[in-house]
Amino acid sequence: MEPERLTHQFAPVYNAESRVLILGTFPSVKSRENQFFYGHPQNRFWKVTAGLTEEPVPQTIEEKKKLLLEHHIAIWDVVSQCDIEGSSDSSIRNVVPADLSEILQNSRVKAIFANGSTAARLYDRYQKKQTGMEIITLPSTSPANAACSLQDLLQAWSVIRTYLQN
Repeated sequence: MEPERLTHQFAPVYNAESRVLILGTFPSVKSRENQFFYGHPQNRFWKVTAGLTEEPVPQTIEEKKKLLLEHHIAIWDVVSQCDIEGSSDSSIRNVVPADLSEILQNSRVKAIFANGSTAARLYDRYQKKQTGMEIITLPSTSPANAACSLQDLLQAWSVIRTYLQN
C-alpha cells in the first residue's frame, strides 16, 4: 500500500467547559469514512469513555458528542495533515501538526492525554513547546493494541476522572 497525502476532515469536539483533552494521532480509514473519531467498530474508545463516565456506550455521532461534552471531555488529533498508509500510525510521515491553541484558549482544559504512545510522541515533538503542557500517555484503545484488555484500559484510563471533578 502506498502512502496517501491526507488532511484531517472533521472538527475537534470541545466546548468552554471541557476540562481534559484526549489526543489521537490521525483518523483511521473507518473514522475518515464515518467522518468522526474512533469509527472502527473494534476500537474501544467509546466503550472506555462510557465506562469512565458510567454512561451507556454511545452509538451515533450526536450521542458521542453529547457524552463527551456533558462530561467535560474534548477530543482532537495531533496531526492535521500527513502521508499515511491506510490506518497505520507507524507509517505517518511529513506531519503538519494540528493547532491546539483554539481549544486551549476557549476551554478549561487542565490536562492533555494521549490515546497511545504514538500520539504522545508526536505531541512532544510538534506541540509541547507551543502549549507548555505535559501529556499523559494512556494505552491505545486501537484494535491493534490487542494485548490490552478492556478492563486494563478502563483501569489505566481512570486517571482522567481526577481531572473531570470540580
